Amino acid sequence: MKRILLAILAISIGLYPLYYLVTLDKVGLLQMKSDALWAATAYKAGFYTHVLFGGIAMLLGWAQFMPGWRRRFPHRHRQMGKGYVLAAIPASLAGVYLSFYAEGGLVGKTGFFLLGWIFLITTLMAYSAAKKQDFVAHERWMYYSYAACFAAVTLRLWMPILVPLFGSFTPAYQIVAWLCWVPNMLFAWWKTRDL
Repeated sequence: MKRILLAILAISIGLYPLYYLVTLDKVGLLQMKSDALWAATAYKAGFYTHVLFGGIAMLLGWAQFMPGWRRRFPHRHRQMGKGYVLAAIPASLAGVYLSFYAEGGLVGKTGFFLLGWIFLITTLMAYSAAKKQDFVAHERWMYYSYAACFAAVTLRLWMPILVPLFGSFTPAYQIVAWLCWVPNMLFAWWKTRDL
């Protein structure tokens, strides 16, 4: 049941960037951005890089945690893993760039800035461990990497709870800038503590 829920959430949010491609306009949180910022080529490039490659990483990552699938199709696991890394790198770097424009002041910016770097570093560590054939370390780092990637899901789960709870967007977004990934990291630590 947990794996089915993981798949449903990952696929739903992984496909969400298609909405931005269809509209090609300011929707969702983008409506809070100024027209001048949205018109800036660098910002648009960073945004689309982040959501599209992040969506690909989300779609490729969840299946990698299915042990039976990994054992039956090791070649596909490796190929999808390489695709995940190739998607996670630009998604995370674009996330770091976008963090400087995040809502919620310094608190929001710092939360997303750290998330972007953690996503990048844990992904590179997972890839490095796999290249060295240290598959225990690889699995551990991949839990952390996908926990960072999965922040896209947990952010969307928390926001509808936090906004009514705090009565406005800004304090909710300052909290979710941390709440979307810190508990995920704690879960990854808990899940891998016996590896």
